[in-house]
Amino acid sequence: MGKIRTAIIGTGFMGKVHAEGIRRVPNVELVAVAGSSEARAKAFADAIGVERSTGDYRTLLSDESIHAVHVLTPNALHCEMSVAALEAGKAVLCEKPMAMTPAESEKMVEVAEKTGLPNCIQHNLRYYPVVQHIRQMIAAGELGEVLIVQGTYSQDWLLYDTDYNWRVEESANGKLRAVGDIGSHWMDMIQHLTGLKITALCAELATFHKTRKRPKFSVETFTGKQLKPEDYDEIAITTEDFAAVMLRLGDRARGAYTVSQVSAGNKNRFEFEIYGTKAGVRWNQERPDELWIGQRNSPNQVIVKDPSLLRGAAAGFADLPGGHSEGYDDSHKQVFKRFYAKVADRSAPVDYPTFADGHWGMHLLSKVVESAEKRGWVDC
Repeated sequence: MGKIRTAIIGTGFMGKVHAEGIRRVPNVELVAVAGSSEARAKAFADAIGVERSTGDYRTLLSDESIHAVHVLTPNALHCEMSVAALEAGKAVLCEKPMAMTPAESEKMVEVAEKTGLPNCIQHNLRYYPVVQHIRQMIAAGELGEVLIVQGTYSQDWLLYDTDYNWRVEESANGKLRAVGDIGSHWMDMIQHLTGLKITALCAELATFHKTRKRPKFSVETFTGKQLKPEDYDEIAITTEDFAAVMLRLGDRARGAYTVSQVSAGNKNRFEFEIYGTKAGVRWNQERPDELWIGQRNSPNQVIVKDPSLLRGAAAGFADLPGGHSEGYDDSHKQVFKRFYAKVADRSAPVDYPTFADGHWGMHLLSKVVESAEKRGWVDC
């Protein structure tokens, strides 16, 4: 295959992120954009320098010269669009959470398996170089047997009742908001690093803003702070602002995490701690190049990302030398590099999260809902 031609469906915050990331993969060309209307699609395409735009994504699926699509729309559209793209012969990369329900994500997996086309769920946070170093440490036994995992994913962008995004509405996002949007990352990460599956959990959900003020016009994710009172309509909210989840991994390990979109001062604090019988590690996405390593009988360490010092395969997730930060946008690029390697060569390894991973994540989200409604532990 020569140059891979790809398109993005969705013109919001993630559309920008994916457009920039795609352009960092040498053999891939972003050729088209689909939006919710012709005007929105054209405005976005003009802003990022793409000639072709459309308000109907199906027109892109009928184009045989397009090899892949990125589905970056509200969750309610993920299944419909991904299935249609696969059936049209396109490889599909879909944002998380994968769908609205496990039934939808199961359908996406079935169609992907039937077509045999490359499919990816965008759990990009796995792919920070230091995070991959942790994975190699655990696999090599440096932490010993994993006993405890704990942490948080905390943000503040929905702290006020005047903060609004489509994610706050169940009809577009699904039953879970904070857990679905960012808690899904935390659960995926812990399982990816430890190699242990979540086997049971107990969750509590809290909605502090029972109503929110929805703008009378469209606003992009993480924006809208300058709106005036006359710009809003008040709506009822059923999705959660905060959650606390206890969990069990494998046969022995235990853990807990919180997830919040109303924690003042936390812009994107994705943090986890993993403790084993030999050592512990701690990582915070707001300081992505740093890794804390804890010891019982020797001094603790803080190491800084340097590809020449990363363990094993982790070095392949760093493209810049030590002292040169690699952050959020780089994590997307690392997924895209591996996904498009598979699109170009079907014999290439699957070194990225697949729809099957996303389906398991949807199953866990359904268990969070079940536990919160039951007010008790549930097996996964």
